[in-house]
Amino acid sequence: MKANPLAVWSMFRELKAGAGTLGPLAIAGSATEPTEALRRELTRGGDVTAVRAGDPAGAAALLYVLSGPPAAEDERALRRARKQDVPVVGVLVGREAPDALPPALADEVVRVADSATVPLDEVGRVVARLVGEESSELAARLPALRRGICDGLISSFSRKNGLVGAAVFVPGADLPVLTLNQVRLVLRIGAAHGIEIDRDRLPEILAVVGGGFALRTAAREALGAIPLAGWAVKGVLAYAGTKALGEAATRYFAAQARGAAARASGPTGPT
Repeated sequence: MKANPLAVWSMFRELKAGAGTLGPLAIAGSATEPTEALRRELTRGGDVTAVRAGDPAGAAALLYVLSGPPAAEDERALRRARKQDVPVVGVLVGREAPDALPPALADEVVRVADSATVPLDEVGRVVARLVGEESSELAARLPALRRGICDGLISSFSRKNGLVGAAVFVPGADLPVLTLNQVRLVLRIGAAHGIEIDRDRLPEILAVVGGGFALRTAAREALGAIPLAGWAVKGVLAYAGTKALGEAATRYFAAQARGAAARASGPTGPT
């Protein structure tokens, strides 16, 4: 059993229609120097307009930088962002910063030893968790966050498929859902690398996704061979297969992006 091609094409069109609608990252904080250092690192080699200083209204997420306990002004700014339904990441820099922030002020925090060693991959993973799969748009514009965002997307889709594999007890009934999730993951990773996937390239992507069927076949066999624990084996294999597929897609699209960059910057040759 496999996913209906019409369902795949419908999902493809949905993702294309929603592209370009995500707002930029907002960055603010009372720690001026670390805030500016983080902004520089985020935009290195990327689109400077993808990071906006100040007002978080309409932003994909707010990175709020603190180098000490939040003052009253910080708390007001954080609560204002929360009221605007903007996900908030507290970036806590240095020894004087608190170990955590109350849930009323931030969704998640990233600890930073100093402003010169920002863990961009961790920031990307947190952004992916809070923003969701649309964070692929930020990854396309901010290469500094690309690896972390792709890791976050892979983890999210792997967990989804692990739950589907474990929860569906009818052999084969989970395959369309697992397949659609895997196709969606691959398309998102392609978008994260700025790779335009049109109708002509979609079969190529689906061929990549086809590699996951071997693990799903093994899962079906496991369900029959180990009736009491088969559901757990299916869940583990669905998780592992999706994770492996996502990592393979990341390597593939990273190579594609490097090749495109090399061609764009290389010599044009004789005219």
